[in-house]
Amino acid sequence: MKTVFVDSNLFLRHLTNDDRSQSERADRLLQEAAAGTVQLITGPPVFFEIAWALAKKYRESQQAILTALRSILTYPNLTITDAPIAETALTLAEQRGMTYADAYIVALAESAHAAAIAAFNVKHLDGVFELYPLD
Repeated sequence: MKTVFVDSNLFLRHLTNDDRSQSERADRLLQEAAAGTVQLITGPPVFFEIAWALAKKYRESQQAILTALRSILTYPNLTITDAPIAETALTLAEQRGMTYADAYIVALAESAHAAAIAAFNVKHLDGVFELYPLD
């Protein structure tokens, strides 16, 4: 079985159906994966691009963005290279009202057993994870 890396634009066409021709081709690839004729793989930058595009171009709410990202985790024959971190990030974002990117930073810090996060933009991280003092 052939393994194919899937970029964000394929998922976006599938999710938004904003370009009929591309949406049909995206849907066909996802159906091939569901039928077991192709194995799909994707990774962290793709999820960040999807979240950014849905927020900025499509003006989707954070809840809609998180729902879309979570739905991708369930696609048959799709491997997410960082699935445990992505899952944790989505759960954190849903529970804490965080963006996916901020939640991913926390999830990645946790998985790396970091004691703290050093950041200047701490608005969404404060109270979620220990912050390293930069005073």
